[in-house]
Amino acid sequence: MLINGSQNARTRLILAHGSGSDMESPFMQTMARNLAEQVDLKGGFNVVRFNFPYIDSIKKSGKRRPPDRPEILIESFKQIIHQQAKSGAEILFIGGKSMGGRIASMVCDDEPLVKGLICLGYPFHPPAKPEKLRTEHLYGLKTPCLICQGERDIFGSKAEVASYDLPDNIQFSWILDGDHSFNPRKQSGLTEVDNLDHASTEVSKFISAIFKR
Repeated sequence: MLINGSQNARTRLILAHGSGSDMESPFMQTMARNLAEQVDLKGGFNVVRFNFPYIDSIKKSGKRRPPDRPEILIESFKQIIHQQAKSGAEILFIGGKSMGGRIASMVCDDEPLVKGLICLGYPFHPPAKPEKLRTEHLYGLKTPCLICQGERDIFGSKAEVASYDLPDNIQFSWILDGDHSFNPRKQSGLTEVDNLDHASTEVSKFISAIFKR
């Protein structure tokens, strides 16, 4: 586990990694660092990152393998939530990159300490398979949610998502010309740093607004 921010914070954001990376990926490091610096809440704030068990297996064996079944990933996420509760967390936000955010969306409504959900590049469907949607559970989502999504994300572009008619408690922040990791094309005039900074600012605003309710 890695922590950015106040060690004994009252409020914490648990961020899970995507399927093809881990908690130490550049994306995860940048977002965790930015948010720990930007979010200023009474009682302190930190960002907690962790690896799902299959990543630890890969690191030990040196052999690539696919992620575990969703049931196992969900249980792993819940264990981290309960661990943070025991260590003093009073308010939790959960989320993650791609797969990590999707798993968080399957966990949040079951955990009383969780006040908000943050998805960084939600995998609405597999690339080139827009008919295989992963949205069914989102229509019953009770937890306030922010999805930061690249406009040209191959897992769900802005044009595609507009047709899903998702509930109002799911907010969107569209990352200009961003792909699944928010990278823009050179001709856009934007940089990866610009887009990660924008996403961090949007997440920071979302957390602060929910905290003050």
